[in-house]
Amino acid sequence: MPRETTHGPEASARTRTGPPALSPVPTQNTPRPATWPAAGSAPRAPRRLPRHNVVAIALFLAPASLLFVLLVVTPILLAMYTSLFKWNGFGIPADFIGLGNYTRLLDDTVFVGDLKRGAILILLSLVFQLPMALGLAMLLNQPLRGRAVYRVLFFAPYVLSEVITAVLFKLVFSPNQGLANKVTSWLGLGDLGASWLADPSWVLYSLFIVITWKYFGFHMILYLAGRQSIPNEIIEAAEVDGASVWKTFRYVTLPLLGPTIRISVFLSVIGAIQLFDMVWVLTGGGPVNASETMAVTMFQFGFRRFEVGYASAISVAMFLISLVFALLYQRYVLRRDTEGAVTTMGARR
Repeated sequence: MPRETTHGPEASARTRTGPPALSPVPTQNTPRPATWPAAGSAPRAPRRLPRHNVVAIALFLAPASLLFVLLVVTPILLAMYTSLFKWNGFGIPADFIGLGNYTRLLDDTVFVGDLKRGAILILLSLVFQLPMALGLAMLLNQPLRGRAVYRVLFFAPYVLSEVITAVLFKLVFSPNQGLANKVTSWLGLGDLGASWLADPSWVLYSLFIVITWKYFGFHMILYLAGRQSIPNEIIEAAEVDGASVWKTFRYVTLPLLGPTIRISVFLSVIGAIQLFDMVWVLTGGGPVNASETMAVTMFQFGFRRFEVGYASAISVAMFLISLVFALLYQRYVLRRDTEGAVTTMGARR
């Protein structure tokens, strides 16, 4: 039989000897096949959800959305509406005064004092309460004997309600047989007597002691959870490189705890702005408004003096202060954390 002859690339490939040639490894200079995505190409638009999925999501969100509108949005709108009236809380608001209640806020020495006292509490929390909680969390992360018991003991005050905490510390700060006076006498500082809650120059710091005792355990648990989420291999690598305990904490642990610390600061500031029940039970805002907060002032005008329109203006001011702080904090402080979360979610899709 005559041998079949072929011409072209197939014939030259058949006449080669040795193993078949491997395809070249793509490099930067290798032209990309048409199936490769071009560098810098725009991502594909997300696919639209099927209609039945949209209906299911809407049905699941409807109860929560309804509760949110009824319990959050509606009270805010009503407070904004009634703040435009001089109203005692009875009947329908009729005496429209526009922004009169808000201009009154700027001239009210008690409200301006509330802002200053709130700023002092926030500053004290950032300087003393949160660092103490962080140090205690780092200590309880060590292999100490009975550390689980210590964690429970330090976290236990947070479980108590604010009212119970206030009643307890009214007994502690009692001018006669209070525990605080006995401790100061034992330390050689003398018996402060009624200075804890009756002295205008002392009462705000006494209030801060109560706040710290109540809430530092919560922040401690936050920091402890953040520390335990850090892989031990990173800490061990720093120790192997010769870093001291302080340098390991300063340059490794503390930066990795950044997101947890930022959330802790946010919760501390918002809590100080909205502080009410503990102050009301412990001091009632006294003496001479020395421990009064914005929430206590709002309660005083709304339920004691029946100036509901002005109290609504105070509540709107509290809401706007909290909202502006939250937006700015998220924009300039939490931006890196939220962008990382969005990037991670996008990469997993």
